[in-house]
Amino acid sequence: MSAAPYGTSVKGFREAHGPRFVRIDVLLLLAVLGLVACSLYTISTATQGDIAGNPYYFVIRQAAYAGVGLVLMFLISRFDYSRLREWRAGLYTLLIVSIIVVYGLGSVSRGSKRAIELPFFQLQTSELGKILLILTLSAFLVDRVRQLGDRETTSRVTLMALIPAMLVVAQPDLGSGLVYISIAMATLFVAGTKWTHFAALGLIGVTAIAVVLIAAPAAGVEVLKPYQMDRLTAFVDPSENPAKQGYQQLQSQVAIGAGGKTGQREDATQTKLDFLPEHHTDFIFSVVGEEFGFMGAALVLSLFALLIWRCLRILTMSKNLYGTLIAAGIVAMLMHQIFVNVGMTLGIMPITGVTLPLMSYGGSSVLVTFMAIGLLQSIHAQARETAFAKGRDPAI
Repeated sequence: MSAAPYGTSVKGFREAHGPRFVRIDVLLLLAVLGLVACSLYTISTATQGDIAGNPYYFVIRQAAYAGVGLVLMFLISRFDYSRLREWRAGLYTLLIVSIIVVYGLGSVSRGSKRAIELPFFQLQTSELGKILLILTLSAFLVDRVRQLGDRETTSRVTLMALIPAMLVVAQPDLGSGLVYISIAMATLFVAGTKWTHFAALGLIGVTAIAVVLIAAPAAGVEVLKPYQMDRLTAFVDPSENPAKQGYQQLQSQVAIGAGGKTGQREDATQTKLDFLPEHHTDFIFSVVGEEFGFMGAALVLSLFALLIWRCLRILTMSKNLYGTLIAAGIVAMLMHQIFVNVGMTLGIMPITGVTLPLMSYGGSSVLVTFMAIGLLQSIHAQARETAFAKGRDPAI
């Protein structure tokens, strides 16, 4: 253990290393900026013909979202995240109310009410709900730190996640609802929940899936919308109905396969001729695969690997359990979305409408991801201060 060269006080660390917004995790920031750059370039090439007379409509808006997101990230990084623990009841209330409000004020798009129309973008409250859920579940577990092994704690955490998840699925937004469940499982795991509790939850989950996909339809009850059922089952054999249920995944696989090693660039017909659906949102990774090939896809996945590595590193650095659980929830949120989105473009996961963080076009997704990164940067900054105050080298 090396002694700190400027004394062992937080004040000494601040004097030595500058204000908090300077003491950020540089590698995490580089990963974020790299993904944003890849997003802007990919969107600019994929959407030039989408809006007549305005070839840069989507890329300009995405750049604006990223700019605002960066400001939010730096502001949040300077905020003491531990204070959010005191607001857990209000944050959870905001989570539920924001989702319910969509049913009354939300705009209808393709048969779904998922977002509230604002002057500059559509606010998808289910995206904001991911951060609010992480903060409230983490605070609840910290408050029950002496009862983490109790079944009541596990049950209450699961219920706290299921309520907003079911409200979101009913919009319908199955993808975000599943992210909520992943967040709850990750926070329980990092908090030290017994394996028997996870086994019981797994059994309940399998039973619920069987009821939703098999028993309920057989009884004439539609828990999921017909198109959601088609998406969940089509990935098993998309070629069975290539013109309808399997169309999206087949076109995605064709696009990625056509990219080869270095991509098709201007000859990317799947994207340019609009065979690939939702090419700037759900299937943006397919665009990367077709236009920039294996090399482009490898670059994007490498940046995601760097992002996740730094998130996990911050998780282990946190000065307290609350920060550790927040980081765990954020890691679960990001990893779930990355794995499911890339997996559905490759045909190994069902299509659930999950966006690719920092890559897919969309204001709510981009802003919420930057807010999550800001929380991680706050955890990182305070962990370094605490390490310095204890006489350890804060350069991590």
